[in-house]
Amino acid sequence: MLKVAILDDYAGVALASADWSTLDGTAEVEVFREHLSEEQAIDALRPFDVLCTIRERMALPRRLFERLPNLKLVTIIGTSLPNLDMEAATDHGVLIIHPDAEHGRPVDVSNATPELTWGLMIATVRHLAGQNRRMREGLWQDRVGIVLAGRTLGLLGLGKIGRRMAEYGKAFGMDVIAWSQNLTAEAAAEVGVRRVEKDALFAEADVLSIHVRLSDRTRGLVTARELGLMKPTAYLVNTSRGPIVEEPALIEVLAAGRIAGAGLDVFDAEPLPANHPLRRFDNVTLTPHLGYATEETFAAFYGDMPAAIAAFAQGAPIRVINKDAMAHARGWSKPAT
Repeated sequence: MLKVAILDDYAGVALASADWSTLDGTAEVEVFREHLSEEQAIDALRPFDVLCTIRERMALPRRLFERLPNLKLVTIIGTSLPNLDMEAATDHGVLIIHPDAEHGRPVDVSNATPELTWGLMIATVRHLAGQNRRMREGLWQDRVGIVLAGRTLGLLGLGKIGRRMAEYGKAFGMDVIAWSQNLTAEAAAEVGVRRVEKDALFAEADVLSIHVRLSDRTRGLVTARELGLMKPTAYLVNTSRGPIVEEPALIEVLAAGRIAGAGLDVFDAEPLPANHPLRRFDNVTLTPHLGYATEETFAAFYGDMPAAIAAFAQGAPIRVINKDAMAHARGWSKPAT
């Protein structure tokens, strides 16, 4: 019997998102809802043969592969895998499998992040989190927000999510501007958006929303300089990745009131530490990386994992990313033909 660990199932949805009963008699499945530190993982995961995870949740560095002698297989969702040391997995004979994102069903999860972003934007500019807390404390309103219609939405990035955000902005009567390293005026005009230079994006936006992928050239793309260009009445919204914005600079401008506030779904460290300064600001609305976290998304994420594990157990692993590991994979050998 394979021992299977599902990691970082914060919302407790993994078991309901797939038919794990197909592994009855083949594997025992255990769910870890709390995030494990590296030391906790080394201790807790030692008995397991298989780890099931999602990109950017628990890190899987070389030290972990070295300390988990029973580990044979990792199934992981995500097109880029910054939390996984692929070379270390290969060196230790651990197969990495990328299950099908849609496991044979037409599941559209492309709306999840832009819908969350728009909701977070409204919550931020109308101070919903703070006013909700006051209501629960028996109090009444003490702040007023702004109307989005007629204001300028600045999009840092105009890819798939950015374009959907542009549609939402225009539907709300906003003037939409955008910039990214590769964005042309023609491409922006195709979706009714005005391309501006980077400095103008930050200076003109009433709400600045970030929609670029995290990469070497976007890490730290938003610094104290860019934040300093923003209006004191402007808001920053980030549902992309935390490290795109230099966090100390953001904390400084929020603490000083040099921008009106921020709506943040992503952070440098996730889960966000309990004593983190961002938790203390009244002008910040926080959500725990909910951008892609919907029932539909998790059905797509987890739905194909049982079949991938079953195929491995039968000696015919599928969708292996690091095929070089198969030559010396732990506890697996190609069945005789």
